[in-house]
Amino acid sequence: MTTAREIMTPGAECVQTTDTAGDAARTMTRLGVGALPICGPDNKIKGVVTDRDLVVKVFGQNRDAGFVAGDLNQGEAVTIGADDSAEEILATMTTHRVRRLPVIDGDRLVGMVALADVARALPNPQVGELVEALSAE
Repeated sequence: MTTAREIMTPGAECVQTTDTAGDAARTMTRLGVGALPICGPDNKIKGVVTDRDLVVKVFGQNRDAGFVAGDLNQGEAVTIGADDSAEEILATMTTHRVRRLPVIDGDRLVGMVALADVARALPNPQVGELVEALSAE
């Protein structure tokens, strides 16, 4: 069984709830990633901000880069456990219609897993179903 720990990108960084959209964009650029977990003062994950969030919810609505990243939360954070299987990752991504998930071990962030990671770990039919579910209107 392939686990999240085996296919994730380790060492994910958080953007803090008090950081700005500009801070999030600069961190994404520095790390070469398209999503960052949003963490509160307690270092618990509050959500995820994506490059698309920044474009659509900040700049597309004429907000400036000083907009608080924590205001981009979409409700309860969707995460996956480090020892959860690739099949469980697939099910969680499909259910929540997300392409990236923070990976936690207990309550500690240990990495991020992306659709591409799952695509490399699972047979093609399952990945095709996920892509179809994510693309549905």
